[in-house]
Amino acid sequence: MRDETGEDVSQLRCTTVRQAFSIITAASSNLSTDMTSFSEKVSELLTCPYKSNITQIELNRALLHFCCNASGHLYLTKQNTAVHQIIPYESDRYPKYTMNEALHNMLPEAFPWSERRLGRCAVVGSGGILKNSNCGREIDSADYVIRFNMAPVNDSDVGLKTDLLTVNPSQIRKGYRNVQKQAGPLMRRLSVYGNASLIMPAFASPLNTQLSVSTLKALWPEMQVVLFSSSYLKNLGRVWKARGLSARRLSTGFMLINVALELCDHVHVYGFWPFDVNLEKQILPHHYFDNIGPKPGVHAMPEEFLRLLQLHSQGALTLHLQPCS
Repeated sequence: MRDETGEDVSQLRCTTVRQAFSIITAASSNLSTDMTSFSEKVSELLTCPYKSNITQIELNRALLHFCCNASGHLYLTKQNTAVHQIIPYESDRYPKYTMNEALHNMLPEAFPWSERRLGRCAVVGSGGILKNSNCGREIDSADYVIRFNMAPVNDSDVGLKTDLLTVNPSQIRKGYRNVQKQAGPLMRRLSVYGNASLIMPAFASPLNTQLSVSTLKALWPEMQVVLFSSSYLKNLGRVWKARGLSARRLSTGFMLINVALELCDHVHVYGFWPFDVNLEKQILPHHYFDNIGPKPGVHAMPEEFLRLLQLHSQGALTLHLQPCS
């Protein structure tokens, strides 16, 4: 069936639903409060063929490079950090940190991707939506895979390949308090991620610095531990605050999606669905591996998710919310 202009009705419908999600307004920010209506709209969006938009991809890449520059400042290296350099914390309430020679010697020389793109990237969140998703093979086929907080891997739902892994200092505090004296348990835990680089938010607080530096010292040089640049994270946070995100701090997942948008040719996002029911109204655990919820009041996951839907609708990234074939 075709309308008077000859354009296919289904194409018109898809254009309309993409446009609805591509513009974030006060009204759309409240969509997730009515999960039935919200799920129906998202399901309708997912029935439309995904349309990659090179203009949007390059525009986002340019904007992120201009404001934040992950290719040169995502984490501390010998190239971008000097001995005795003053390192600010993410919050101005903490005194600044002075880079010492011992730590500087353990920083990587430079970024491995400063002169090249990372190809097709898979950013793998930990949402319960990945349980029984059968997405493992698809995720592992990506050129570069990013995972979070030492989440378990498996070949069926989430895959095994890992290139960059975030480690939360709170995980070290709870499970590996004596890591410098007994590195073995942590090294065995991390061995499932192969040769992945580990990235830690060392300058979110002085306690994070202590735990992150202890981890780096314990694992160096067998494993590469890199430290997020607080300047990069502060700049990225300012950008999204200016765009209306109200969170006290961006989630680590959202941060790394932004990194991927700058460094990768194509970004595929899995496991980001911050609700306790899926699109078929089935109850979901909070994570694909447990049902422990997040610390309240820190992140704004539904708000971030709306931005991901916006980017998907604009053709800047591909958001995977259904089981893989």
